[in-house]
Amino acid sequence: MIPNRENSAIIFLDLQEEIIRNSRTRSAAQLDLAASSLARLAALHAIPAFLSAVPPGGAFLPSVLSQLPAIAPRMRTQTTAFSDPGLVADLKSSGRGVLVLAGVATEIVVQRTALDALGAGYRVLLAVDACGGVDARTEEAAFRRITAAGGATSSVVTFAAELAGDFTTALGGATLGIMYALLGG
Repeated sequence: MIPNRENSAIIFLDLQEEIIRNSRTRSAAQLDLAASSLARLAALHAIPAFLSAVPPGGAFLPSVLSQLPAIAPRMRTQTTAFSDPGLVADLKSSGRGVLVLAGVATEIVVQRTALDALGAGYRVLLAVDACGGVDARTEEAAFRRITAAGGATSSVVTFAAELAGDFTTALGGATLGIMYALLGG
């Protein structure tokens, strides 16, 4: 599965200030850089993006919101973004078959959303550098469970490289700039 700007949508999961503090596998700064880079890619390539959040999680990352100013976080009360019928309907109407997931915690909302998306017929790609877990062992178990169910792991840098195309074009050059900023961060 090679994601591209025509077949992909991105879901940002619980990237909220109170929640990312609980990540033990990626620092808040690392998550912020990777997630904001993913949001920049979504904006640059006009890829549909969705922000899913929980009420007690605090503010969504400003670095993501600033890249996607027309998109408001969608509130939910369960451990999967697929519990939001509006989000599910919007995903379906987007016509996109590949979902790129980023969020915290990998063992909870990322895993549940990935499994539900796979069950609904989507192809799922985890941007592991934009995911944070509560423990390295349990996060790795979640990655294995998702891949065993048919999902795949990748990274924001790899996704950017797949979107970039010709680096000599304006779009390719801007994508390359996002990649370099992420690698340099």
